[in-house]
Amino acid sequence: MGTEKKLNGQTFSVSSLDKIFFPKSGYTKGDLIEYYERISEFMLPHIKDRMITMIRFPNGIDDKKFFQKDTPEYFPDWIETKCINKKDGGETHYVICNKQATLVYLANQACITPHIWLSKKDKPNKPDRLIFDLDPEKDDFPSVKVAAKRTREMLEERLGLPTYIMTTGSRGLHIVVPLKRTRDFDEVRDFAQKTAELLEKENPDLLTTAARKNKREDKIFVDVGRNAFAQTGVAPYAVRPIEGAPVATPLDWEDLDEKNITPQSYNIKNIFQKLDKNGDPWKDIDSKAVVLTSAEKELNKLLKQYEKT
Repeated sequence: MGTEKKLNGQTFSVSSLDKIFFPKSGYTKGDLIEYYERISEFMLPHIKDRMITMIRFPNGIDDKKFFQKDTPEYFPDWIETKCINKKDGGETHYVICNKQATLVYLANQACITPHIWLSKKDKPNKPDRLIFDLDPEKDDFPSVKVAAKRTREMLEERLGLPTYIMTTGSRGLHIVVPLKRTRDFDEVRDFAQKTAELLEKENPDLLTTAARKNKREDKIFVDVGRNAFAQTGVAPYAVRPIEGAPVATPLDWEDLDEKNITPQSYNIKNIFQKLDKNGDPWKDIDSKAVVLTSAEKELNKLLKQYEKT
């Protein structure tokens, strides 16, 4: 039996609300739908006008999942889409999620974790986000926190860039720089890669840019691969397919100093206490967007200093 939802002037059915999606936690599909309906006021500004890749788990996190970029034909016509031309000449029609109704509809389609592009639909090759993904080889969050603080020091104090931090809801952290849309993905990724290489040079015992896992030696991988056309990152406030239903959570930098914080500290139940108390730490992110010109000049100076030594 389905239940009708009426949101944003649209009426649609949500179904199988008692189906268990997180077996050990006991969270159901209904819990997921309720979460996304409630979180929408905080989440929608961060995913607005962005192409979405859906990661769907029709029978919960312990069963098969599938990634879906193209909007299914059976989706209602009130769900906005954006057509992106593929290199092989085909097309992909991505969902655009600007409304609470769309977010809830996706949850009803068992989309536990929406991933988003780093650019928007009107300028798909001009990113407005730069992401450094700090990815540990093992569960070692104290080292990830040290890595995050050193990355922040590099970006803010030496390169003059604003930074925002988010738990991934898994094991690591994302550090995000908001950008004005003046450069394409290749240029932004090149800047990110050079920055990551400098971080590695200065922190050789902590950080690595090695693409191959067997070369990382249990160090924190500074992954900049998301800074490419059609690549995605987990959406802020998205649920991860992990027991306990942890949420990718934007933080204040001061939150890293909390004694018991982990990448999975916040979940679909307790995230609202944090938001009720402090609001969204990323609410002003777009107003802080920058160009990379001066930061790039400074970065090249720092790299040249290393070449001389």
